Amino acid sequence: MNSEARFTALTSYRQYPPEEMRQRAADFYADIRRRRTVRDFSDQPVDPEIIQDCLLAAGTAPNGANRQPWHFVVVSDPALKRRIRLAAEEEEQEFYQRRASQEWLEALAPLGTDAHKPFLEMAPYLIAIFAQSYTVLADGRKVKNYYVSESVGIATGFLIAALHHAGLATLTHTPSPMNFLNEILERPAHERPFLLLVVGYPASGAQVPQISKKALTEIATFR
Repeated sequence: MNSEARFTALTSYRQYPPEEMRQRAADFYADIRRRRTVRDFSDQPVDPEIIQDCLLAAGTAPNGANRQPWHFVVVSDPALKRRIRLAAEEEEQEFYQRRASQEWLEALAPLGTDAHKPFLEMAPYLIAIFAQSYTVLADGRKVKNYYVSESVGIATGFLIAALHHAGLATLTHTPSPMNFLNEILERPAHERPFLLLVVGYPASGAQVPQISKKALTEIATFR
């Protein structure tokens, strides 16, 4: 064993009786399957403490070498949201008019998406998620991070689940490229915009696409 390793007793784990485990798994599935991506948001305010606790939950995600290679920028300022919307819509116009293949556009058609993103201003919060290729220590040294995309992806999943569990709706938005987020939010060059998460309450009468999820037999193999 590495002499530098330090361990402590596992005291947080809880083991449940098998029947309770089955019920907990079923209950979680029943709750998380209600989650839908929302594009029609209310401007109803959200208690910032809810966002803070959900971010702390995201920060517990497993990650490469415990480098925790993520940074979350929470945006509620209307002027910043406006700038983000304008920059995102500029990239989206390029995507829909020139960059996207016909096959890609046909895949998006059932979702009813286009280059207009009013939710970027309407929702009370935008959370810009950045992936850090390295960490800058207090003394200025740079330490390489590992499995960055995987780690940030897991943390993002935790965050989406936590926000849903709290009673909020979300939308994952990924205009490409997203480098404008570094400039608008004043983030350093070693941070790569990973995803823009729109957070709030659904608007009254909000609608979502009629879609279905794959069956268990299509997404899993038991050997």
